Amino acid sequence: MSSDTPSFDLKFASAPYLGIERATRIKDELDIKLSDHSYLPLPDDPQRDWVASVAVPAFKLIVAKEGPLDSFATIGTGSGVDALSAIEILGPSRVGITDLHTEVVEVARANIIRNLREGTKVEIEAGVGDLLSPLAGRGPKYDLIYENLPNVSLPEGDDLADERLSSGHVGKRRERTPEIVRKNLVELHYLALLQSKDFLSAKGSVIATIGARIPLHIFEEMGRLAGLSSSFLTYAWKTQADPGNMLRRYAEQQQEGFGPFSFYRADALRKAFADIDPASSGNRALEIEKALESHRLDATVAYVSHTLGYEIGHTVAVVRSKKLPDANA
Repeated sequence: MSSDTPSFDLKFASAPYLGIERATRIKDELDIKLSDHSYLPLPDDPQRDWVASVAVPAFKLIVAKEGPLDSFATIGTGSGVDALSAIEILGPSRVGITDLHTEVVEVARANIIRNLREGTKVEIEAGVGDLLSPLAGRGPKYDLIYENLPNVSLPEGDDLADERLSSGHVGKRRERTPEIVRKNLVELHYLALLQSKDFLSAKGSVIATIGARIPLHIFEEMGRLAGLSSSFLTYAWKTQADPGNMLRRYAEQQQEGFGPFSFYRADALRKAFADIDPASSGNRALEIEKALESHRLDATVAYVSHTLGYEIGHTVAVVRSKKLPDANA
């Protein structure tokens, strides 16, 4: 497929999608082209859309506490909506984007340029390849790196080039990773953290948006093992996307000795998070996790519950990681 002939075209208002009164750096109506490999945004249902419901609240918290940022990078950008959201909310003048597919990066770059409001100037650094490696040697480092990477690998025989496979990654990695990372299927998140240390500015941080199907303490330990200090920025929940497929795949991984993985009936999650303010949810993440303990379903039980008609969800953590203080500074 040629990069100038995307297979989908979405147009939607930016302000409702971002939950703001009016956009000032991007256009009021976004015109988003999508290649066959781009994950579909859900502008008609922002609460189910990962960028709108998970990344955007995190961006808002950061800018409210720390003010605008000079630079931003996103790993696995897809359509580029994540970068456009960051441009509007965080205000960077320099943005890096990466993805594994050439056409995805080309279309995402075009989407960003086409949807900037007249007068908004943003330098775009785009690269094709693994995690952050395409941005190596591009210049100054980044104030914020964003990632929403998949956990489970693709089923045997599937090819990354065949379809929209944002929910899976390709096979086993060659890099050596700690056992706790491999067992809990967070290798890509860990490797992104390792790489990020060479790409972060002095005040920079990484935010990983992760479906928290494993105990929260593992995310803190993953940061420590990567040589970073990790904490929870926000903690929320979502219904499981593509539940028949994804719950089955997590159940299969669990039967192979990974995990175990945690899911919940959606009604229990709605009740647990009913009075939780997003701004305080990160500080309360461990408390909320403990309160949910009696409602936990492992992957096998969650899959069976789904087949019986129950709506199944999982928690979502936005984990922010920063460099450790330099003892010699």
